[in-house]
Amino acid sequence: MSRRLSGVLLLTVLAVVANREMTVAAAELQPRTVAAFDRYVRATESRLTLGSFLWVDGLAQPRRADVLALVRRGELSIERLSTLEGGREIDVPGGLVHHWVGTAFVPGATPDQALMLLQNYDQHERIYSPAVARSRLMARDGDEFRIFLRFMLKKVITVVVNSEHVARFRRPGNDRAEGWIHSTRIAEVDDAGEPGEREKPVGNDGGYLWRLNTYWRLLARDGGVYVQCESVSLTRGIPIGFGWLVGPFVTSIPRESLTFTLQTTRAQLAAR
Repeated sequence: MSRRLSGVLLLTVLAVVANREMTVAAAELQPRTVAAFDRYVRATESRLTLGSFLWVDGLAQPRRADVLALVRRGELSIERLSTLEGGREIDVPGGLVHHWVGTAFVPGATPDQALMLLQNYDQHERIYSPAVARSRLMARDGDEFRIFLRFMLKKVITVVVNSEHVARFRRPGNDRAEGWIHSTRIAEVDDAGEPGEREKPVGNDGGYLWRLNTYWRLLARDGGVYVQCESVSLTRGIPIGFGWLVGPFVTSIPRESLTFTLQTTRAQLAAR
C-alpha cells in the first residue's frame, strides 16, 4: 500500500471518528428522565433517613465483619447500589443512574477534622486535583454552602463540566456528622482553558454528567473516623454503535471518581 493511500485511509478513519464524536455528543435531557431520576433520589434519601447511619452497619453478618475488617486494614470498600421502590427497579428512560457507596477508615481522625476538609471548598481544586480543576465557595449561610466546581473527566475522551451545588451539613450526634450535596446546574465546556472556551446549553450536550448528588457520613468509632461517601449520578444512556466511546466513560467514571475522592480524603486526614 502506498504512503499516499495509507494517508488517505488514515484521514478517512479520523474523519469518521470525529464525525461519530460530534454525533454522539448530541444528547437531550428530557423532562421524563429528570422526573424518574428525582423519584430515584427521593427513594434513596428515604432509605438514608430511615436506615443505618453507615451502610456497613446495615449488612448482615459475616458480611458486615468482612467489610469492617477491610477498611480497618487501610483499604476501601466500594460497592454498587440500586435503590428499589416496592421491591422493583426504578426505570429511568433516556438516562442511566450510577449509584455507588464507598467507605474508608482513618485512625486517629475525627468528624470535626473531616468536616473542615470537606467544607474547605476554595481549596478543593488543590486537594482533589486533577479531578477538580477549579473550585469556589459562592455563598454560605450557616451549615449551607453554595459552591462551584469544575470537573475534569477523562476516560477515552476528556470532558470538562462546570457545576454548581448546594451542600447542607448537620450534626445528628456528638460522634457523627453528615453532608448532603445536590447539583443545581451542570454544563459541559468546549475548549476548556482556551480564550474561546464556552459552555454548551445545559441539558443539550454530550450527556456525560447531568446530575450529581453526594452524601457524606462521618462517624467516630474504634479510635478513628469512618468516612462514607455515597454518590448518585445521572448520565445519558449508551447509544447503539457508540459503546466503544460512551460505554467506558459513563460506566467507569462514577466508580473511579468515588474511589479517587475517598482515597484523597483519607490521605489528607491521615496526614493531619
